Amino acid sequence: MTTLMNKTAIVTGASSGIGCATAKLFAQEGANVVVTARRSNELEALVAEIREAGGAAIAVGGDVRDEALAETLVRTAVEHFGGLDIAFNNAGVVGETGTVSGLSADGWRDTLETNLTSAFLGAKYQVPAMLDRGGGSLIFTSSFVGYSAGMPGMAAYAASKAGLIGLTQVLATEFGAKGVRVNAILPGGTDTPSNIVNAPGSPPNVRTFVEGLHALKRLASPVEIAKAVLFLASDASSFVTGSAFVVDGGVSITRT
Repeated sequence: MTTLMNKTAIVTGASSGIGCATAKLFAQEGANVVVTARRSNELEALVAEIREAGGAAIAVGGDVRDEALAETLVRTAVEHFGGLDIAFNNAGVVGETGTVSGLSADGWRDTLETNLTSAFLGAKYQVPAMLDRGGGSLIFTSSFVGYSAGMPGMAAYAASKAGLIGLTQVLATEFGAKGVRVNAILPGGTDTPSNIVNAPGSPPNVRTFVEGLHALKRLASPVEIAKAVLFLASDASSFVTGSAFVVDGGVSITRT
Protein backbone atom coordinates (compact mmCIF):
# COMPACT_ATOMS: atom_id res chain seq x y z
CA MET A 1 0.00 0.00 0.00
CA THR A 2 1.36 3.42 -0.95
CA THR A 3 1.31 5.77 2.01
CA LEU A 4 1.51 9.07 0.11
CA MET A 5 -0.93 8.44 -2.71
CA ASN A 6 -2.41 11.67 -4.13
CA LYS A 7 -0.01 13.77 -2.05
CA THR A 8 2.43 16.34 -3.43
CA ALA A 9 5.79 17.01 -1.83
CA ILE A 10 8.66 19.47 -2.20
CA VAL A 11 12.17 18.17 -1.48
CA THR A 12 15.15 20.53 -1.34
CA GLY A 13 18.76 19.44 -1.55
CA ALA A 14 17.54 16.56 -3.71
CA SER A 15 20.52 16.05 -6.01
CA SER A 16 22.27 13.58 -3.69
CA GLY A 17 22.31 11.97 -0.27
CA ILE A 18 19.31 12.12 2.04
CA GLY A 19 17.32 14.45 -0.22
CA CYS A 20 17.74 12.24 -3.26
CA ALA A 21 16.82 9.08 -1.33
CA THR A 22 13.78 10.79 0.16
CA ALA A 23 12.51 12.07 -3.19
CA LYS A 24 12.73 8.55 -4.62
CA LEU A 25 11.00 7.03 -1.59
CA PHE A 26 8.21 9.63 -1.65
CA ALA A 27 7.62 8.88 -5.32
CA GLN A 28 7.61 5.12 -4.66
CA GLU A 29 4.98 5.74 -2.01
CA GLY A 30 2.73 7.52 -4.50
CA ALA A 31 3.61 11.18 -4.04
CA ASN A 32 4.15 13.72 -6.79
CA VAL A 33 7.49 15.35 -6.08
CA VAL A 34 8.92 18.77 -6.89
CA VAL A 35 12.68 18.60 -6.37
CA THR A 36 15.31 21.30 -6.23
CA ALA A 37 19.07 21.64 -5.90
CA ARG A 38 21.86 23.68 -7.46
CA ARG A 39 23.27 20.83 -9.55
CA SER A 40 20.94 20.62 -12.52
CA ASN A 41 22.44 17.53 -14.15
CA GLU A 42 22.01 15.40 -11.03
CA LEU A 43 18.53 16.82 -10.51
CA GLU A 44 17.41 15.97 -14.03
CA ALA A 45 18.83 12.45 -13.65
CA LEU A 46 16.78 12.03 -10.47
CA VAL A 47 13.59 13.13 -12.21
CA ALA A 48 14.28 10.77 -15.10
CA GLU A 49 14.79 7.86 -12.71
CA ILE A 50 11.54 8.61 -10.86
CA ARG A 51 9.58 8.88 -14.09
CA GLU A 52 11.07 5.68 -15.50
CA ALA A 53 9.84 3.91 -12.39
CA GLY A 54 6.33 5.23 -13.00
CA GLY A 55 6.42 8.18 -10.61
CA ALA A 56 5.70 11.86 -11.12
CA ALA A 57 8.44 14.45 -10.61
CA ILE A 58 9.43 17.93 -11.71
CA ALA A 59 12.81 19.59 -11.24
CA VAL A 60 13.25 23.26 -10.44
CA GLY A 61 16.92 24.17 -10.16
CA GLY A 62 18.12 26.98 -7.95
CA ASP A 63 19.68 28.19 -4.72
CA VAL A 64 17.55 27.79 -1.58
CA ARG A 65 18.87 31.12 -0.30
CA ASP A 66 16.82 32.79 -3.04
CA GLU A 67 13.30 33.69 -1.88
CA ALA A 68 12.06 33.60 -5.47
CA LEU A 69 12.94 29.89 -5.62
CA ALA A 70 10.84 29.17 -2.52
CA GLU A 71 7.86 30.83 -4.16
CA THR A 72 8.47 29.09 -7.50
CA LEU A 73 8.61 25.64 -5.89
CA VAL A 74 5.22 26.10 -4.28
CA ARG A 75 3.72 27.60 -7.42
CA THR A 76 5.03 24.63 -9.42
CA ALA A 77 3.45 22.17 -6.98
CA VAL A 78 0.12 23.95 -7.16
CA GLU A 79 0.05 24.48 -10.93
CA HIS A 80 1.24 20.99 -11.92
CA PHE A 81 -0.16 18.82 -9.15
CA GLY A 82 -3.00 20.84 -7.64
CA GLY A 83 -1.54 21.74 -4.28
CA LEU A 84 1.07 21.01 -1.63
CA ASP A 85 0.87 18.50 1.22
CA ILE A 86 4.47 17.85 2.28
CA ALA A 87 7.70 19.84 2.30
CA PHE A 88 11.09 18.42 3.24
CA ASN A 89 13.44 21.38 3.64
CA ASN A 90 16.63 19.38 3.60
CA ALA A 91 19.23 21.50 1.77
CA GLY A 92 22.21 22.47 3.88
CA VAL A 93 25.97 22.83 4.13
CA VAL A 94 28.62 22.27 6.78
CA GLY A 95 29.98 25.67 5.81
CA GLU A 96 33.12 27.36 7.04
CA THR A 97 34.67 25.69 10.06
CA GLY A 98 37.18 26.84 12.65
CA THR A 99 37.31 28.53 16.02
CA VAL A 100 34.95 31.45 16.53
CA SER A 101 37.86 33.88 16.60
CA GLY A 102 38.93 32.67 13.17
CA LEU A 103 35.50 32.31 11.58
CA SER A 104 34.72 34.96 9.00
CA ALA A 105 31.49 36.95 9.19
CA ASP A 106 30.78 36.01 5.58
CA GLY A 107 31.24 32.33 6.38
CA TRP A 108 28.90 32.63 9.35
CA ARG A 109 26.23 34.39 7.31
CA ASP A 110 26.47 31.97 4.40
CA THR A 111 25.96 28.94 6.65
CA LEU A 112 22.99 30.47 8.45
CA GLU A 113 21.41 31.65 5.21
CA THR A 114 21.77 28.23 3.59
CA ASN A 115 20.71 26.12 6.56
CA LEU A 116 18.29 28.31 8.51
CA THR A 117 17.07 31.30 6.50
CA SER A 118 16.28 29.06 3.54
CA ALA A 119 14.03 26.97 5.78
CA PHE A 120 12.20 30.10 6.91
CA LEU A 121 11.77 31.17 3.28
CA GLY A 122 10.48 27.73 2.37
CA ALA A 123 7.96 27.69 5.20
CA LYS A 124 6.82 31.22 4.34
CA TYR A 125 5.34 29.93 1.08
CA GLN A 126 4.76 26.28 1.93
CA VAL A 127 2.52 26.78 4.95
CA PRO A 128 -0.15 28.88 3.17
CA ALA A 129 -0.32 26.29 0.40
CA MET A 130 -0.77 23.52 2.97
CA LEU A 131 -3.50 25.50 4.72
CA ASP A 132 -5.32 25.67 1.39
CA ARG A 133 -5.29 21.86 1.42
CA GLY A 134 -6.55 21.68 5.00
CA GLY A 135 -3.19 20.72 6.48
CA GLY A 136 0.13 19.12 5.72
CA SER A 137 3.52 18.04 7.01
CA LEU A 138 6.55 20.33 7.11
CA ILE A 139 9.93 18.74 7.86
CA PHE A 140 13.37 20.28 8.39
CA THR A 141 16.78 18.60 8.48
CA SER A 142 18.47 19.64 11.71
CA SER A 143 21.34 17.80 13.43
CA PHE A 144 22.46 16.32 16.72
CA VAL A 145 25.30 18.86 16.44
CA GLY A 146 24.08 21.86 18.41
CA TYR A 147 21.39 19.76 20.11
CA SER A 148 22.99 16.89 22.01
CA ALA A 149 26.63 17.44 21.09
CA GLY A 150 28.98 20.35 20.64
CA MET A 151 31.75 19.79 18.13
CA PRO A 152 34.76 22.11 18.02
CA GLY A 153 35.00 24.32 14.97
CA MET A 154 31.34 24.01 14.00
CA ALA A 155 29.82 27.12 15.56
CA ALA A 156 27.96 28.34 12.48
CA TYR A 157 26.68 24.88 11.58
CA ALA A 158 25.55 24.14 15.14
CA ALA A 159 23.82 27.51 15.50
CA SER A 160 21.97 27.10 12.21
CA LYS A 161 20.83 23.57 12.99
CA ALA A 162 19.78 24.46 16.54
CA GLY A 163 17.85 27.39 15.10
CA LEU A 164 15.86 24.98 12.96
CA ILE A 165 14.57 23.27 16.09
CA GLY A 166 13.37 26.59 17.46
CA LEU A 167 11.70 27.39 14.15
CA THR A 168 10.08 23.94 14.17
CA GLN A 169 8.59 24.47 17.61
CA VAL A 170 7.18 27.91 16.84
CA LEU A 171 5.61 26.83 13.55
CA ALA A 172 4.14 23.73 15.20
CA THR A 173 2.36 25.87 17.78
CA GLU A 174 1.26 28.48 15.25
CA PHE A 175 -0.32 26.08 12.78
CA GLY A 176 -1.08 22.85 14.63
CA ALA A 177 -4.72 23.71 15.18
CA LYS A 178 -5.05 24.28 11.43
CA GLY A 179 -3.72 20.85 10.52
CA VAL A 180 -0.10 21.59 9.68
CA ARG A 181 2.41 19.42 11.52
CA VAL A 182 6.02 20.60 11.76
CA ASN A 183 8.98 18.45 12.78
CA ALA A 184 12.76 18.43 12.54
CA ILE A 185 14.74 15.31 11.79
CA LEU A 186 18.17 14.92 13.43
CA PRO A 187 20.26 12.37 11.50
CA GLY A 188 23.43 10.83 12.76
CA GLY A 189 26.40 10.14 10.54
CA THR A 190 25.11 9.20 7.11
CA ASP A 191 27.05 7.67 4.24
CA THR A 192 26.66 10.52 1.76
CA PRO A 193 29.12 12.18 -0.65
CA SER A 194 29.46 15.16 1.70
CA ASN A 195 30.40 13.07 4.73
CA ILE A 196 34.00 13.53 5.84
CA VAL A 197 34.60 9.78 5.58
CA ASN A 198 34.07 10.03 1.82
CA ALA A 199 36.35 13.01 1.27
CA PRO A 200 39.10 12.45 -1.33
CA GLY A 201 42.16 11.02 0.36
CA SER A 202 40.38 10.35 3.65
CA PRO A 203 42.25 7.55 5.47
CA PRO A 204 40.32 4.40 6.49
CA ASN A 205 40.73 5.17 10.19
CA VAL A 206 38.49 8.24 9.79
CA ARG A 207 35.52 6.05 8.86
CA THR A 208 36.31 3.69 11.74
CA PHE A 209 36.45 6.60 14.17
CA VAL A 210 33.18 8.17 12.98
CA GLU A 211 31.38 4.83 12.99
CA GLY A 212 32.61 4.23 16.54
CA LEU A 213 30.91 7.40 17.76
CA HIS A 214 27.56 5.68 17.22
CA ALA A 215 25.97 3.06 19.44
CA LEU A 216 25.27 1.00 16.31
CA LYS A 217 28.94 1.33 15.30
CA ARG A 218 28.13 2.19 11.71
CA LEU A 219 26.85 5.00 9.53
CA ALA A 220 23.29 5.23 8.25
CA SER A 221 22.47 4.76 4.60
CA PRO A 222 20.55 7.68 3.06
CA VAL A 223 17.53 5.38 2.64
CA GLU A 224 17.41 4.70 6.38
CA ILE A 225 17.09 8.42 7.08
CA ALA A 226 14.59 8.77 4.23
CA LYS A 227 12.36 6.17 5.87
CA ALA A 228 12.25 8.26 9.02
CA VAL A 229 11.33 11.31 6.94
CA LEU A 230 8.58 9.25 5.30
CA PHE A 231 7.17 8.48 8.75
CA LEU A 232 6.96 12.20 9.55
CA ALA A 233 5.44 12.95 6.14
CA SER A 234 2.78 10.26 6.39
CA ASP A 235 -0.36 9.82 8.44
CA ALA A 236 1.54 7.28 10.56
CA SER A 237 2.85 10.29 12.51
CA SER A 238 -0.51 12.07 12.72
CA PHE A 239 -0.01 12.96 16.42
CA VAL A 240 3.63 14.00 16.08
CA THR A 241 4.46 17.70 15.83
CA GLY A 242 7.05 20.09 17.23
CA SER A 243 9.53 17.26 17.68
CA ALA A 244 13.29 17.05 17.35
CA PHE A 245 13.13 13.55 15.88
CA VAL A 246 16.47 11.87 16.59
CA VAL A 247 17.55 9.29 14.00
CA ASP A 248 21.21 9.18 14.92
CA GLY A 249 22.23 5.57 15.51
CA GLY A 250 22.81 6.39 19.16
CA VAL A 251 25.53 8.98 18.64
CA SER A 252 23.79 11.28 21.12
CA ILE A 253 24.03 8.79 23.98
CA THR A 254 27.32 7.03 23.23
CA ARG A 255 30.33 7.72 25.43
CA THR A 256 32.44 4.71 24.50
